[in-house]
Amino acid sequence: MKITHIQAIEVLDSRGNPTVRTFVTLDDGSVGVSSVPSGASTGSHEATELRDQDPKRYQGLGVLNAVNNVNKIIAPKLVNSQSDKLDELDKLMIDLDGTPNKSKLGANAILSVSQALIKAKAVSERRPIWQIIHDFYFKDISPAYPKLMSNVINGGKHADWNFDIQEFIVIPLRQLPSESLKVASEIYHAIQKNLKSKKLSILVGDEGGFSPALNSNEEAFRIIIESAESIGYKNRKDYQLGIDGAASEFYKDGEYVFKKDNKIISGEELVDYYLSFENKYQVYSFEDIFAEDDWINWSLFKKRFNNNDLLVGDDLFCTNTGRMMMGHEKQAANATIIKPNQIGSIYETAEAIKLAKKYGWAVAVSHRSGETEDSFVADLAYASAADFLKDGAPARSDRVAKYNRLIEIENKL
Repeated sequence: MKITHIQAIEVLDSRGNPTVRTFVTLDDGSVGVSSVPSGASTGSHEATELRDQDPKRYQGLGVLNAVNNVNKIIAPKLVNSQSDKLDELDKLMIDLDGTPNKSKLGANAILSVSQALIKAKAVSERRPIWQIIHDFYFKDISPAYPKLMSNVINGGKHADWNFDIQEFIVIPLRQLPSESLKVASEIYHAIQKNLKSKKLSILVGDEGGFSPALNSNEEAFRIIIESAESIGYKNRKDYQLGIDGAASEFYKDGEYVFKKDNKIISGEELVDYYLSFENKYQVYSFEDIFAEDDWINWSLFKKRFNNNDLLVGDDLFCTNTGRMMMGHEKQAANATIIKPNQIGSIYETAEAIKLAKKYGWAVAVSHRSGETEDSFVADLAYASAADFLKDGAPARSDRVAKYNRLIEIENKL
């Protein structure tokens, strides 16, 4: 099928900020629609999210320039192309941009088209999105359900710094999405009930997790474990715990500034602090627990922690194969977050997933804090046999859309 029309518009994400939505139409009338998310605690090595910087519109966060780049630069080059050459179309857009970090056209512009092309092909061929992704990029592996990573308590930049660690995560140990989501949802509601009983706030952060004013970072672990036990779920038997430190956000001049605990510590002291979480609360997954270029402490922690647990790079890698190669050489992690908008095309995203699997790393396909109702990442996680889908709390339609999409896939819909 040939591409007959491409059009982008400016819409809003879950934080009420503008983002790009693109429509790709094929010559049989099939239309693929894709919306691009946006991060809050973003890595400096991410591809460029193009914003207008016009203070008179959306406090400078408008995306009309990215929209125009789709409509006036990308569309004329792709219209009349064959829609089945997905990697070549992505490479054409990358070359059209011509910069190392997509600063000319914007990763948000390119990704909106890249995803919409796959969706249009799925509509045209009457096949699920995951099958198009799998057959084109991952045909040598069998699709598989990811386990869920559910962010149930929010801190850091996602919740106005009520405490320093950005995410406290529940990882149900069920493999079927419907069963895993049930565990996550029941624990989430038990936490809500527990917080109410303690007369603590049940307001939520950007990703739907609760953001109470607790006395310390560690109290969040105690709240989760206590709440889960109240409904019969035992840590390590039914679920595991994880954190996303987003440590680049509290790193300053070679030290880590903990606002909530009112202390400044070195990287080596932070290693000991996290190891205490592993020992005391059986924390299994440690994501972005050091600053994005603090390679020394990443490598030190990996030498000292239980290698059956996960040391996960997000800002550390930014879905960038070059950064991942550095991490492998330095033995700095054994898992990676995959966020398509960090790199800007599905072709490059697939290359990052393949490299992670080559290294034997765990793969967690992830949402962003500023999300949309687009559920593409759920199809991507299943198609690529990712180990995890990280998608916020089991609340708010922008998060639940991805979880519900996995349940549709489970039911072969």
